[in-house]
Amino acid sequence: MKFKRIMLKSKINKATITGGDLDYEGSITIDEELLEKADILKNEQVHVLNLNNGERFITYTIVAERGSGAIILNGPAARLGVTGDRVIILAFCEVSDEDAKKFEPKLIKVDENNHPL
Repeated sequence: MKFKRIMLKSKINKATITGGDLDYEGSITIDEELLEKADILKNEQVHVLNLNNGERFITYTIVAERGSGAIILNGPAARLGVTGDRVIILAFCEVSDEDAKKFEPKLIKVDENNHPL
């Protein structure tokens, strides 16, 4: 039987929230360099895990200025974390069962300013 598996595609580990905008429709704004290194596209669905308060939510990405270190929660997501909270940002993909056995995600670690290590 052939089927597909949902696998971790990308992970930005322990980024720091740099701001929030409650008046926006919703999303997470992420530094363009981090998105590229993690192979996450503009408007791609991501899961955000807040290490400080345990919140987990799903949203989509908006591109922030390259090198800015921006990680900004927008809209309702802005109520799920505050500036200084640490988050893990995950993106997933669907792959064949055969490909899943050798699939490797992109894992991006950042420093205290959200610049890739």
